[in-house]
Amino acid sequence: MRCPFCGSLDSRVIDSRTARDGRAIRRRRECSNDACAQRFTTYEAIEEMLADVVKKDGRSEPFDRDKILRSLRIACKKRPIPIEALTGFVDQLEARLAVLPGRSIRSAEIGERVLAFLYELDAVAYVRYASVYRSFGSVGEFMDELRALEARAAEAGGESGS
Repeated sequence: MRCPFCGSLDSRVIDSRTARDGRAIRRRRECSNDACAQRFTTYEAIEEMLADVVKKDGRSEPFDRDKILRSLRIACKKRPIPIEALTGFVDQLEARLAVLPGRSIRSAEIGERVLAFLYELDAVAYVRYASVYRSFGSVGEFMDELRALEARAAEAGGESGS
């Protein structure tokens, strides 16, 4: 494995552990170049047939877990949400998509799954994601979404307060 610091092709594994619910192996490596000796992490996983994501305009592209994780991290920025919660959701989503018949899913369905996850996780992150995902055309549309969120929260609070 090539060292990302010095480019040497010689490194040794110093620790291996399972990752992503047993679907990958995390390896800590150390560069064998005495002048470098830096440590770095690699992941080994089965190359899965990724689901195709069908966009609004009909184009298709392979599912990109990093794209979903980036959007979640942006929505959850400065919120008290552990990264493990986000990566766990993306792992579960990826596993569900891997077993889809036909291995194809509309981008809108992925967006709705992300919204449902964020709704349960954090209201602020939900609103942040919804504001981009739903691309509100006016302040009024945005306020309607906030009112609906507030009404659902009041209903949930009323049920749990009984």
